[in-house]
Amino acid sequence: MFDNLSYKLDQAFKNLKGQGRITEINVASTVKEIRRALIDADVNYKVAKEVTDSIKEKALGRDVLISVSPGQLLTKITSEELGMLMGGTQSEINLAGNPNTILISGLQGSGKTTFSGKLASYLKKKGRTVLLVACDIYRPAAIDQLKVLGEQIGVEVYAEPENKNAVEIANNALKHAKSRGKSSVIIDTAGRLAVDEQMMQEIEGLKKAVDPSETLFVVDSMTGQDAVNTAKTFNERLDFDGVVLTKLDGDTRGGAALSIRTVVSKPIKFISTGEKMEAIDVFHPDRMANRILGMGDVVSLVEKAQQTFDQEEAQRLQKKMRKNQFGFDDFLSQLEQIKKMGNIKDLMGMIPGVGKAIKDIDIDDESFKPIEAIIKSMTLEERTNPDIINGSRRSRIAKGSGTSVQQVNQLLKQFNEMRKMMKMMNKMGGSKRMLSGMNLPGR
Repeated sequence: MFDNLSYKLDQAFKNLKGQGRITEINVASTVKEIRRALIDADVNYKVAKEVTDSIKEKALGRDVLISVSPGQLLTKITSEELGMLMGGTQSEINLAGNPNTILISGLQGSGKTTFSGKLASYLKKKGRTVLLVACDIYRPAAIDQLKVLGEQIGVEVYAEPENKNAVEIANNALKHAKSRGKSSVIIDTAGRLAVDEQMMQEIEGLKKAVDPSETLFVVDSMTGQDAVNTAKTFNERLDFDGVVLTKLDGDTRGGAALSIRTVVSKPIKFISTGEKMEAIDVFHPDRMANRILGMGDVVSLVEKAQQTFDQEEAQRLQKKMRKNQFGFDDFLSQLEQIKKMGNIKDLMGMIPGVGKAIKDIDIDDESFKPIEAIIKSMTLEERTNPDIINGSRRSRIAKGSGTSVQQVNQLLKQFNEMRKMMKMMNKMGGSKRMLSGMNLPGR
C-alpha cells in the first residue's frame, strides 16, 4: 500500500539527514521533492502544491529542539498535513433508522459487490442483523456472487432474478427486512458510467425511493486521478455521504486516497484490500498518514487482533505457555488467526520500521504453506512434544510435506527459540503481563 510514495518521501527526508538546523534552502529542496513524490503518486497538482506550501510555512515557523532533528520535524509536519488532507479525523458510518439502509454506488468493476459482503460481515460482527440486497439487474453473475458471499459470512441475501426494476426490488427488500427484524440493509447496485444518463437516473431514483441513511461511493484506487474526477461527477448527482477505496493492495500510486477528500469534500469512510471478507478497515486519516511515511500503525494492528483473536483461546494459550506446554498445534492455531486479520504484508507494514525493510519482498498467505505442510506432516505426538523429533522423523516429515530437511530444521530451530523466550518470560512473569495487556474484547 503506497510503497512507491513511501519510498520517494523517505528519499526526500534524507536530504535533511545530518543537518543541524532547518533553513529556507534545505526546506525548499526537501519540499520540492515531497511535491514531486505526491504528483508522481497521482495527487492533483493544485492539492499537492497547497499541501507542500503549508509544510514549508510550518517548518520555517518552528524552532528545532536539541533532541529533534530537522528530518524528524519535517516528517512530523508532513504527517500532520497528509492527515488533514485526507480528512483529519475518522468519519463514522451513519447507522440511524429501523432498519438503517446503506446504498452502495460506483463504477463498473470498482469492487462494489465484494465490498457489500465485507461491510455486511463488519456490521454483523458489531451485533447487527444484516440483509444484503441484489439490485444489479444487468449483470446476472452479480446476484450469484452476492449469494456466495452471503453464504460465506452467514448473511441473508434478498434477490428477485426475474425482476428488472431495481427500485421495486429495493422497496420489496425493505419490507422483507422489516418483517424479519433486520437492523441493517445493504443495497448492492449495478456499476454505471457517469456519462450514462439512463443509469444515473436509475440510481438517483433508487436513492429517492429508499431514502438511505448512508450512501457510499466505491472507487477503485488503482484508477488514480480518474477516480477523483468520477467521484466529483457522482457526487454532483447523488450527493453521497462517504467514499470507499478498494484494491489498495494492488499496484496503486495512492493519489486518489490523498486528494479525493479535498476535491469532493466528502470523507473516506472505509478502505478495502483483497478478497477476504475480513479485509476491510475503517479509514483513519492520521493513521494512514503515518503508514505512508513508514511510521507504522500499531493501533490499527492491535484493533485487528482484538477483532480476530478469541478471548477463551488466548486464556487457554496463556495457561499452556505458563506450563511450557505450547506445541505446534497451538502454533498452527495462531497462524490461522493471523491470516484472518488480512493481507500479511500490510499487517507487517503496520509495525514501525518494518514497512521499508520488506518493501521489495513478496509476502502473502502462500508464504505460510510450507510451514503448515511441515506441521501437518507431523504425528499428534510430534506436534505436542517436538523434542522427540529426531533425524529419521525429520526426514519423514520433509518427504510428507514436500519440503527439505533443511526447512524442517529451520522451523524446529525457530520454534525452539520461541519456546525459550516464552520460558524466560514465564520466569519474569512476563507472559501473563503480555497477554493481560492485550486488552482483548470482553475484558
